[in-house]
Amino acid sequence: MALLLGFLLLLLELCGNTLSLGSRSSTEGTEVLELQLPATNYETKDSYKAGPIGGLFQIVHIFLRVVQPNDFPEDILRKILQKKFDLSTDYEKIIYYEIGVIICAVLGLLFVILMPLVGCCFGLCRCCNKCGGEMHQRQKKNGPFLRKCFAVSLLVISIFISIGIIYGFVANHHLRAQIEKTRKLADSNFRDLRTLLNGAPAEISYILSQYTTTKEKAFSDLDNVKSLLGGGIHEQLRPKVIPALDDIKAMAEAIKETKEALLNVNNTLKELKKSSAQLNTSLSDVKRDLEQSLNDPMCSAPPVATTCNNIRTSLSQLDDNTNMDQLPSLDKPIDKINDILQTNLSSLVQQGYKSFNDIPEMVENQTTDIISDVKSTLNSIGSDIESIGEQIPIQDQLSNFMGYINDTETYIRRNLPTLEEYDSYRWLGGLVVCCLLTLVVIFYYLGLLCGTCGYDRNATPTRRGCVSNTGGIFLMVGAGVSFLICWILMTIVVLTFVVGANVEKLLCEPYQNRKLFQVLDTPYLLNENWKHYLSGMVFNKPDINLTFEQVYSDCKENKGIYGTLKLENSYNISEHLNIQEHAGNISNDFQNMKVNIDNIVLLDEAGRKNLMDFSFSGIDAINYNIYLAELSKAPTKGNLLSFADDLEVKANHLPHGSLKQSLKNNAQTIRTIHRSEVIPLEQSMSSVYQSIKELQQKSSGLGMKVTNTLSSLDSAQDFLTTRISSVIVEESQKYGNTIVGYFERYLQWVKISITEKIAACKPVATALDSAVDVFLCSYIIDPMNLFWFGIGKATVFLLPALIFAVKLAKHYRRMDSEDVYEEFPPS
Repeated sequence: MALLLGFLLLLLELCGNTLSLGSRSSTEGTEVLELQLPATNYETKDSYKAGPIGGLFQIVHIFLRVVQPNDFPEDILRKILQKKFDLSTDYEKIIYYEIGVIICAVLGLLFVILMPLVGCCFGLCRCCNKCGGEMHQRQKKNGPFLRKCFAVSLLVISIFISIGIIYGFVANHHLRAQIEKTRKLADSNFRDLRTLLNGAPAEISYILSQYTTTKEKAFSDLDNVKSLLGGGIHEQLRPKVIPALDDIKAMAEAIKETKEALLNVNNTLKELKKSSAQLNTSLSDVKRDLEQSLNDPMCSAPPVATTCNNIRTSLSQLDDNTNMDQLPSLDKPIDKINDILQTNLSSLVQQGYKSFNDIPEMVENQTTDIISDVKSTLNSIGSDIESIGEQIPIQDQLSNFMGYINDTETYIRRNLPTLEEYDSYRWLGGLVVCCLLTLVVIFYYLGLLCGTCGYDRNATPTRRGCVSNTGGIFLMVGAGVSFLICWILMTIVVLTFVVGANVEKLLCEPYQNRKLFQVLDTPYLLNENWKHYLSGMVFNKPDINLTFEQVYSDCKENKGIYGTLKLENSYNISEHLNIQEHAGNISNDFQNMKVNIDNIVLLDEAGRKNLMDFSFSGIDAINYNIYLAELSKAPTKGNLLSFADDLEVKANHLPHGSLKQSLKNNAQTIRTIHRSEVIPLEQSMSSVYQSIKELQQKSSGLGMKVTNTLSSLDSAQDFLTTRISSVIVEESQKYGNTIVGYFERYLQWVKISITEKIAACKPVATALDSAVDVFLCSYIIDPMNLFWFGIGKATVFLLPALIFAVKLAKHYRRMDSEDVYEEFPPS
């Protein structure tokens, strides 16, 4: 209990020093994206494992729970701490709680008292040749069976005694080994406590230094106001504005393409007219030549006349099938398009693009003063934080606690050699006890070995061998030594049992299940005027619910001193670290931000008039069907190649002469005309047909297209006029919130770090565990309990071993006299 209270007072000392830090919890900082304190590593493990011997400790714990099954006497402890305990009235409760220990202790004391008396009486009795002292063995029919039973029983009991002795040796050595580790355990705990105290100022300095990282990130965003704020506004407007400008740009390209298409079609039509006229002339000449050839006298003869008439009737195939001259010229639409193109619509659209894309630069130019003010505000906050850091007297305040640690360490180092010296005496005493028991059990083993090996079934009691007789003597020596030492051993067992059992049940066990803390947390227990003793010690405000169990649990979870001790009741970090106040200063600067970009014109009146003129240019009113109908015709009414082939076939049937040769020449001329004039004309007509078809498609619904484009433009321009202010406000708020968010997260992290992480008190809980749970309970009490458990078991078994040894010795020793020995069957 004294150790526990001592370490709790050590914790209170740290609390008191922490309270005096006052302004330590002011504005501090860390990096923006990864806000995390550097991890602190401690040497001392927060848990202890006994290793393989732990199973033996558990056996002892089970035995103690059987002996002492009652619950922890919280009421009795409370009365003792309140100095209200009266033995005359409360002794029944103590007896009830300690009844198991008392019974075991009384039995042990009876053993201590009776065994010397019994030994003395037994010795006197045997000296008088009574109690088996007479060296005479009576003949019994079941003698061999009794000898075997006594031998087996003694062997089994000796094994149990040996197990107890092994427990004693193991416990004695383990206790010595653990005491040797005490210095290392103490040193590691003191180093951890120093790490805690030295790390707290370093952690605060680290947090303060991280403000620079946060500020640099904010400055970077402020310097990038063009892309962040201006780009944000631009991106908000882009979905509405860019499509309208893209439509106008497409319309400007359409005007140029329309002009080119019209020029191409118009020029091609002119060429077609010329080519068609040339074809008509060539065909007329051939037709005329054929008609002259058909006037030959040979065409009057009956066989030839039919052929000539057939040729004459087919001459219509040589007529021109098209009338290109009837197609109207496209010069007037082209002139209108040329007039429209006098205004460079593409240039006007590019001006609209430029005006819109200049928004980020306009924002940058108009926010220069505001950005400068925000930077000044951030610098002033940084100066405040630096001044707060300079005002935190943490090192001075913790120096007292560091001195307390140094004094405690000096005390432990000064007294630890004394402890180790006393432990060496204890170890030597435990070794002597174990050796005495070992001596007794060795006598029994030697007696059993010699007696069993040297026993001759055919020898009479007076004629037994030397080996058998020696075995009997060993057994009697073991019995005699047992009488001499058993009461001393039991005295040691009783003393260590009473101490070890009560420390285990009254301190170690309630410490592990935290019932001890619950008792200490009883209102008005340690101070009749304070409801909560710990808060009264820390704050002088006993009404605050601050308990030993809660503090210990929080420290075990490595929480910070501030939150663990509820220091907000003394120094409220939230009030001194007002996030809204610091963030509000920055927000006020952004609220004063004025960005004016209302003068954006996507397309001026000249551009609008240009679009309207294009819609009224008449391009969509051209009768494209006339052109398409005429161009879809064949250049000639008949197929010239077929006509030429047919003409040549007919000419071949004519008799040789000028007519035949003339017809063949004309056929060849027709083929030449088809190859040189008709085929190029057909290709040109097909090309113009496709161009007109495309022009028809482009001009279809031209007025509606222009109307829709202008409607989209008006909608985008209206959006810019009516919504741009709200977009600027919205994006400015987002931008401001981003900058403010860095510092809100920073300040919030500072608050969390101070309240939950800085000066994490796990080393304090670990030091308390090391003192109570590890050093006292695991290093000392567990081995001590195992020692008395093993030695006590061995000592108790000495009694039946003594009886069986005396009985068995009668069968091994050489007798002075004997009965008339009858022959019994061999056994």
